[in-house]
Amino acid sequence: MASQPEAKNLRAHVFISGRVQGVSFRWFTQRQAQELGLTGWVRNLWDGRVEAVFEGEAEAVRQAVAWCHTGEPPARVSHVDVTYAPYTGEFRSFRITG
Repeated sequence: MASQPEAKNLRAHVFISGRVQGVSFRWFTQRQAQELGLTGWVRNLWDGRVEAVFEGEAEAVRQAVAWCHTGEPPARVSHVDVTYAPYTGEFRSFRITG
């Protein structure tokens, strides 16, 4: 039985916990996503976490998720929850919301 080919494009829905608000985490996330050619969004949540959705080439999405595990100083990431899903193509750019 042949294995399924891996999807070329991918979506990731990510929740980042730790010291991630008030340290430009959203801005750095947007910059990282744009450098990787991804679309989607990032926002702060009321509970102190940051939420992001990345869409694009599968390897670039995985790189963005890996970056979320550390961010940029002075952020201190304590936990990352990620859910992968099929690419939807619903976004035109990567933006900061909320």
